Amino acid sequence: MTVTLNHTIVPALDNDEASRFLAGVMGFELLPPAGMHGHFRPVRVNDTLTLDFMTTAEPVGHHLAFAVDGATFDAVHARVEAAGVPFGNHPATPDNCRIDHPLCPRGLFFRDATGNLYEVMADS
Repeated sequence: MTVTLNHTIVPALDNDEASRFLAGVMGFELLPPAGMHGHFRPVRVNDTLTLDFMTTAEPVGHHLAFAVDGATFDAVHARVEAAGVPFGNHPATPDNCRIDHPLCPRGLFFRDATGNLYEVMADS
């Protein structure tokens, strides 16, 4: 049996703002609103997965980690820096501007306005 994660809901203070932020930083495709009432704002991660941002009154931040190749990491790192987004090499210090991740050759963590913690891990 093959199992593929199709989507997951990501809580947000503002689903439009949060989805645009992540799509812009990661270079992902921002999709049109979805759901019965258009209350999800999906971001395409790859051919089989979307992150569906949903505005909630009291969101609790999630941790989402992305494994990427070296070139993709360089592009994400450049976009994070260009946007002035604080980043760091550890979840406890997501603002120390370091990319020497403890578990992979290079990596970084950053947060969105809701408090979702994103991790980008490079394989080289």
